[in-house]
Amino acid sequence: MKPDDKIEKTLLSNGVRVLSQRMPHVQSVSMGVWVSIGSRDETNAENGLSHFIEHMMFKGTQKRSAFEIAKAFDAIGGYTNAFTSMENTCYHAKVMANHLDTMSEILTDIFLNSLFDEAEIEKERPVIFQEIVMMEDTPDEYVHQLAAQSFWGDSPLGRSILGTHDNILQFDSKNIRSFFDRLYQPDRIVVTAVGNIEHDRLVDLARPAFEAIQTGQSYIRPTPARNIPQGHFNVGQNIHVHSKDIEQAHICLNALGLPTTDPRRYVLSLMNTILGGNMSSRLFQQIREQRGLAYSVYSFVSSFVDTGMTGAYAGVDPVNAFETVELILDTLQSLKDIPVTDDELQHAKEFTKGNLLMASESNENQMARLAQGEFHFGRYTPLKEILGEIDRVTPVDIQILAEELFQKNLMTLTIYGPEPEASQFEQIMMA
Repeated sequence: MKPDDKIEKTLLSNGVRVLSQRMPHVQSVSMGVWVSIGSRDETNAENGLSHFIEHMMFKGTQKRSAFEIAKAFDAIGGYTNAFTSMENTCYHAKVMANHLDTMSEILTDIFLNSLFDEAEIEKERPVIFQEIVMMEDTPDEYVHQLAAQSFWGDSPLGRSILGTHDNILQFDSKNIRSFFDRLYQPDRIVVTAVGNIEHDRLVDLARPAFEAIQTGQSYIRPTPARNIPQGHFNVGQNIHVHSKDIEQAHICLNALGLPTTDPRRYVLSLMNTILGGNMSSRLFQQIREQRGLAYSVYSFVSSFVDTGMTGAYAGVDPVNAFETVELILDTLQSLKDIPVTDDELQHAKEFTKGNLLMASESNENQMARLAQGEFHFGRYTPLKEILGEIDRVTPVDIQILAEELFQKNLMTLTIYGPEPEASQFEQIMMA
């Protein structure tokens, strides 16, 4: 039986979805409780609240203290964690298959019965402050936050998932509980598990607690403030320099992207691989291998349900910042001017398919794929279908998409480090 044939789904009466994939050859089970709520669903005053709730889920329930939650997972030889993104929050764990019942009970307990105790909230504030400081002390990460602000402007997509210092000081049990009750609705919750597991057993474990969640008011996610209409910004406004006395200049050049469900997402993925997605990519070869300008250089894609962004990053000696930006722009232009070769595209396809197939052997990765497929498409997309879509991409497809996305007047350039002469960058952004 092929792995894709083992996927099962059950819809509970209140809209909670339970999905599983059986991998009988592994000895473990990865499980996640997902909710399609993230930082873009917050108001300005709530910014950071989704992430705060993620932390507070492990700080005590009616049944367990924070220590007892940690001890319970340690006692079964498993581990647990959580993360918050712009559009999702996930609470997940991995244990040996014989501990599925215990793992499910603990995850259910923290998700549905967390106390959000004021004393625990006060203890957690400085932890999150340190998380913010740690991110700001890591320039190659912080520049991406600055670049998102430059690109998305006042949209929630331009704000930090971690929130602001002032907001975190204001959060209390009342507004945490209010946000949780208002937005953690049954139709936005998906439970996924992958590994040595029987679907019926997972449903039996999940149904009593998750089916008891009451349905509240419907929620419509706000659209981003910036969909980047043609000519919306002046070039001078699209260059953002953040001065910092550090050794490197950290550069992010951002351009248009695609929504998660756009049919051209396979074209975008392959274009990103060719541009800067691996060691044979154009940016890596041009900027690192041939010129020796950077240790770290790559391209990336950020896609959301209704919009998206592409970008390129490099960390360089400040004296080489101008040359590096020029090379990035030239590389983007080359994708517009000349179709990629058949060999280059074929290499990108094999790289992408290989990574996808290897990831499918991990029950943790598959657990995430089940949830993302359910949120975005209402179904799991079989690997065979994805591989077929990848194979259908042509050099002309990539050239057409590059022409659409890489419009210089709609790009933003963000530089973090020793302050450069901004006027020279304006010249190449306008050229």
